[in-house]
Amino acid sequence: MTYRGDVTPGGPPAVRELDRLTITKLSVGPMDNNAYLLRCRTTGQQVLIDAANEAPRLLDLIGDAGLTAVVTTHQHMDHWVALEEVVAATGARSLVHADDAEGLPIPSEKLADGDGVPVGDCALEVIHIVGHTPGSIALLYQDPGGIPHLFTGDSLFPGGVGNTDQDPVRFTSLIDDVEHKLFDRLPDETWFYPGHGKDSALGAERPALPQWRARGW
Repeated sequence: MTYRGDVTPGGPPAVRELDRLTITKLSVGPMDNNAYLLRCRTTGQQVLIDAANEAPRLLDLIGDAGLTAVVTTHQHMDHWVALEEVVAATGARSLVHADDAEGLPIPSEKLADGDGVPVGDCALEVIHIVGHTPGSIALLYQDPGGIPHLFTGDSLFPGGVGNTDQDPVRFTSLIDDVEHKLFDRLPDETWFYPGHGKDSALGAERPALPQWRARGW
């Protein structure tokens, strides 16, 4: 089945098979949060992006293969409700940007811009995107010979950037980082996976950047 990234709360996951990495997307919790399980196809090692909610469903998804790490994209509670239970059950490391670490319910290893997060023989690059929260991050997987894959948390969605509570300083920081660290750097075919809702490609959103900046959200 062709991957489209369409998942619904309580519904089945969507699975995307890349040459070296399998991406499984699942919607959990009352806020339709996306959790992403990444599995290295060579080693079988797995990393979870956002243990957002419904720990039993996430643990069923993880299965007997275990989990090496949970990366939390930012400190908002709807992205870590299941974190403590998943880490306790799997022994996985908890990773978060240093500027959001105090917002998590358990002690976590601190990430910085440019850090790498291994997924077996694959790797994710940490990109610090300031605005939605001080320590929000995106995670970039550069598929060898394929398109880039970008996990954006609540910093970038189809149709706009994340919520900044109508704070113009936070909005300017967020739109600048999204434009310069993501759109200026990565090609149109880059596929991105947000913290809620459907996926998109940077090329589909790029023409709207001036409109987003002008409207202020």
